[in-house]
Amino acid sequence: MKHTFKALLSLLLAIGFLTACGTDDGDQSNKKDTAETTQDQSGYPLSLNDALDHKVTLEEQPKHIVSLIPSNTEILFELGLNEEIVGVSDFDNYPEEAADKEKIGGMEFNVEKIVSLDPDLVLAHESTAKSAEEGLSQLKDAGINVFIVHDAKSFEEVYNTIQDIGTLVGKKDQAESIVSDMKSDLKTIQEKAKDVSDKKRVYVEVSPSPDIYSPGKDTFIDQMLTMVNAENVMNDQEGWVKVNQEAVISSNPDVIITTYGYYSENPKEQVMDRDGWKAVNAVKNSDVQDVHSDLVTRTGPRLVEGVEEIAKSIYPEVFAE
Repeated sequence: MKHTFKALLSLLLAIGFLTACGTDDGDQSNKKDTAETTQDQSGYPLSLNDALDHKVTLEEQPKHIVSLIPSNTEILFELGLNEEIVGVSDFDNYPEEAADKEKIGGMEFNVEKIVSLDPDLVLAHESTAKSAEEGLSQLKDAGINVFIVHDAKSFEEVYNTIQDIGTLVGKKDQAESIVSDMKSDLKTIQEKAKDVSDKKRVYVEVSPSPDIYSPGKDTFIDQMLTMVNAENVMNDQEGWVKVNQEAVISSNPDVIITTYGYYSENPKEQVMDRDGWKAVNAVKNSDVQDVHSDLVTRTGPRLVEGVEEIAKSIYPEVFAE
């Protein structure tokens, strides 16, 4: 699995989730898909406009679904659609059942493979829709319904995404329940964060040396740090920042969080052993933690779990079990 890290980093840096997001969870102006009301008692036929404002019409509840990106896959599984999922991307690793599904490729998916699976719905993603335009057109030409999911840039938009997918696949009530649970869990985390008395400065590293990247202002991870009452030392820069190590050293963070331990060995040791970093507070105090990348980058049901893991890494005394 570890040899796929660079490919995964390329994917993460390519998708819109890693570019910008709003910091106000309650005030969003994103486009919201709307289902037409001309449906029978089963809810179908059903029409929904996707992220590119293309109307997608399903005559009946989809029985064979292909997902082109891990976040969509995790949503589908959470909705209880194990049997209906027939194909997933090479990057899909959660839940365990995803390993048993047919793989349809990575950033460049295999059109012929997807067609051979005979899906009645393919879930694509807005962030890669342009680069995959030719392949998506081929799928449509083959008579396959392709729905391009919005590139969520806030928690509210993640909730909308889950609800939209739930509506498409006939699991609207389940989707609303998932969203309700996520909101409740996030509220609990934010309430606990109010007990923080000594706000800590945090540096987050999403890829190791030599090409080190860190989340700046207007990224999901920056928003997560704000939610748990911590300060992002890279907040003076926009988006995803290629790191100047001297800048990190001078910022002197209290805590360092890495997010690549699953794909790269010994992240803590990599940071602790760097020349010039010995005087950094986080290194002096051995306060270097690793959080699983998927929890803080995939815009799906586990995102709130990612917020909690970040909170525990920074303030273990507040967020201890």
